[in-house]
Amino acid sequence: MKFNAFFNAFFLIVVMSLIVSCDKDFNEIGADLIDDIHYDFESEFKSVLAYNAATGVVQTNNLPINSLGFYNNPVFGSNTASFVTQVELGTADPKFYGVDNVSRIDSVYLYVPYFSRVKTTDGTTGDSTFELDSIYGQNNKLKLEVFRSDYFLRNLDPATGLQEQQRYYNDEINNINSNLVGSRLNDANVAQNDEFTFKSDQIKFYKADGVTVRERLTPGIYMDLNKSTFFNSIFNAPAGKLANNNVFKDYFRGLFFKAEAVNGANAMARLNFAQGRIVIVYKGKDSETATEYKRKTLQLNLVGNTVNFFENVINANYTNALTSANSTVGDEKLYVKGGQGSMAVIKLFSGNEIQEIKNSGWLINEANLVFNIDSNTMNSVYVPDADDNVEFEPHRIYLFDLNNRRPIIDYSFDITTDQNRPKNNKFVHGGIISKTNERGTEYKIRLTNHVRNIIKRDSTNVNLGLVITESINNVNTVKLKSSFIAFPSTTYSKEVKFLPSMSVASPLGTVLWGSNIPVTSPNYDKRLRLEIFYTKPN
Repeated sequence: MKFNAFFNAFFLIVVMSLIVSCDKDFNEIGADLIDDIHYDFESEFKSVLAYNAATGVVQTNNLPINSLGFYNNPVFGSNTASFVTQVELGTADPKFYGVDNVSRIDSVYLYVPYFSRVKTTDGTTGDSTFELDSIYGQNNKLKLEVFRSDYFLRNLDPATGLQEQQRYYNDEINNINSNLVGSRLNDANVAQNDEFTFKSDQIKFYKADGVTVRERLTPGIYMDLNKSTFFNSIFNAPAGKLANNNVFKDYFRGLFFKAEAVNGANAMARLNFAQGRIVIVYKGKDSETATEYKRKTLQLNLVGNTVNFFENVINANYTNALTSANSTVGDEKLYVKGGQGSMAVIKLFSGNEIQEIKNSGWLINEANLVFNIDSNTMNSVYVPDADDNVEFEPHRIYLFDLNNRRPIIDYSFDITTDQNRPKNNKFVHGGIISKTNERGTEYKIRLTNHVRNIIKRDSTNVNLGLVITESINNVNTVKLKSSFIAFPSTTYSKEVKFLPSMSVASPLGTVLWGSNIPVTSPNYDKRLRLEIFYTKPN
């Protein structure tokens, strides 16, 4: 990141103001006790208990970002991600004149843009080159089929008397597979189905002369779809089925994007399907009495209810780490993975540490959790070169209040932003990966105000959860299909029913050093601890 001097100075003032504001009462108490106090600045480590917890099957409907494709992580295992979405008419109750057979349709194409940025633009031709973001295995082959789905995605759950939103989960793909309509729609070109690739090429449409560019699109999924299917379902739709989108969604239902690996090669994208569309280009007349046929288009939008499906094959070491998790003494390593994955469950302090700090009169200046990455384990995960904008290690982790499924107070206090990359917002609170030679080394999370509240205001020392996050700016939660108990058989046990949704949106994972590392281990100093910087009277 690059920030100008004014930007740095402004946020330094903001952060220092917050620190002074939060510590005001401490300083006032000290002033009442002793005149002319002299302070020593010190730091000390306090206990942390952390262990692994599998999330199990997770809710995946209506996520803002979805995965599509195949991704194999040598540490965690493979994940095949498919996707279903409802479809809406761009214009409700469209009128068609003279479209009496399929020959009137010139083309039907589907387009879903990738996350990308422009690298260069030719001033003469107008052509641009692009760098893709959130694509794994660019140019690797993937079998990608698109079907019409007859499975209706409800808004409300009838099991709750239609009082709650319907939830769908990542393991419900069989409901879709058993409700497909006809053959795959992308049946015209092997490069658009059995040998599909995620490419960075600009998409261009030409005028009738075949030379002049009529339209340019940024890189994305582009497929020609079966014209007969759309002639029958749209232009020959039963009366009233196109009247409005509520009726249309019940009639057309949706599209299913089914992914399958080709030779085990990574080929996965993270996409915002709501930006996608189907465009039908046809020849029609302006009225029943008109004689002239004109080029016309009808757009269908990939919006409405959606579900992301994950099919996982889990590695043995990862499975063993989850099944042998120890909530009593903590785990040596923490496996934190997105999707249907895993998280770390954390408790700060042990024994009488909180009371000892109170008795010592510490004024807490800063508190951090530093998570060291197990680089030996993660070395098997490919890390791209400097020109590749894809993260193969999670860019960020997110610490949250597990008891109340909300951010900790430091998240809310941090107003820092990065205009060039919003994923780096709230960078003082942190959780962003630190790297050396393209390899991750650690994640650091600042939780100063959270610790202050525990010490000073007797706030509840809540259980904490640690997950990876696709976006720090979204702290919504989704439901676990089966809940679990955090710290069972303790006075602070808590049922966990929800997970941050942005953890589900990413297939990535990392292995961190935990809190229970043997003293004889060469990695003992990398264990997870709470580091507190404080001042106290001499």
